[in-house]
Amino acid sequence: MFFAAFTSAYLVMHARSSWEHFHLPEVFWLSTAVILASSVTMHLSVKSFKAHQMTRYKSLITVTALLGLVFLVGQIIGFANLYAKGITLQWNLSASLLYVIIGAHMVHVLGGVIALFIIFARAYRRHVRTYDSIPVEVAATYWHFVDGLWIYLYIFFLWIR
Repeated sequence: MFFAAFTSAYLVMHARSSWEHFHLPEVFWLSTAVILASSVTMHLSVKSFKAHQMTRYKSLITVTALLGLVFLVGQIIGFANLYAKGITLQWNLSASLLYVIIGAHMVHVLGGVIALFIIFARAYRRHVRTYDSIPVEVAATYWHFVDGLWIYLYIFFLWIR
């Protein structure tokens, strides 16, 4: 609902005469590929955990967490590209909304990365007491949500311009 409200506001404001158009940085394409890859590795890690293939699970959850960090770095680079072009929070309402919406998404991804690193730390403990898949499945559901949300936002920003 949070992002639906922001994208609705973006649509309403887009109709204003003071709206200024700009192009998204190319690095966001790379970020999109990275987050899609992380969704695949997250799915495979859950399957591995459920199959008690702990070595494979550890590798996949590690890759997923690292891809999450790469995504965040890509977003930061994208913001730096916008800033270098003079597109800042004060530039125009269009840029301000973009920064707020994508910034809020980045905070959600950061929360997911933190959850992944907690699961990562648990995976590498010496003694695993239980093989409860619920925490891994909850983290995967959240991760797939932020992945899907980014796809929605990216397509939205490409479509609206």
